[in-house]
Amino acid sequence: MTFAAILASYLALGAVAGTMAGLFGVGGGIIIVPVLVFAFGLQGIPPDITMHLAVGTSLATIVVTGASSALGHFRRGSIHRPWLLALLPGLMLGAMAGVFIADNLSGTVLGTLFGIFVLLLAGKMAMGLTPKPGTMAPGKTAMTIAGGVVGAISALFGIGGGTMTVPWLSRCGATMTQAVGTSAACGLPIAAVGAITFIVVGWGNPLLPPLATGFVMWPAFIGIVATSVLFARLGVRLAHVLPARVLRFSFATLLAVVGIRFILA
Repeated sequence: MTFAAILASYLALGAVAGTMAGLFGVGGGIIIVPVLVFAFGLQGIPPDITMHLAVGTSLATIVVTGASSALGHFRRGSIHRPWLLALLPGLMLGAMAGVFIADNLSGTVLGTLFGIFVLLLAGKMAMGLTPKPGTMAPGKTAMTIAGGVVGAISALFGIGGGTMTVPWLSRCGATMTQAVGTSAACGLPIAAVGAITFIVVGWGNPLLPPLATGFVMWPAFIGIVATSVLFARLGVRLAHVLPARVLRFSFATLLAVVGIRFILA
């Protein structure tokens, strides 16, 4: 695979991931990680670190993609700041914990867990299991624990956390628009802390390819973010226009294929 083809794939991936970030509040990692695993494999990167490198790079790109998505939701007034601040400590601590868990897992085990997670998410979306609105007012401890769980799972799989944050915030009484907007903002601390921690734990690994710092591959990062910011804004607009049913089934089908592929591999 030529460098030009690799770069083109990264640019296309950024466009898709950015749109997903704005559309679903998922940060795009669900799409970024599997495509990066495939791309790194074609480049001959050792399989022992392929999954870790994909997750770390995904989190680094979400810092940029998530910032654009969060900005779009902020301008629309859909971010609930008190909930964001309440979740923040747990999100950051959980993200660090998730990276250290990933670092102690083999690439095969981490890939299988990712496949199971994606397949469960696909089933949830296909069945239309939307979060139940609620009015509960969780205290600081509950919000910290919730943030820790979201942060750990998100950093472990290189995602923005929207699949967990949105249902939680909905149960807390948020409208769907508020839940998605606040979820997009929550993805920023998860991604930033997770990416930095992946750089630290991967520093000096002898299997790392050139132009990688720890478990972050910079050519992939640059290619993805070059298009993701613009398309994240497009995703925010589409979220307010496109039929939810069509979007749900299309995305669920894609996730099912990805999940099965990782489990079988």
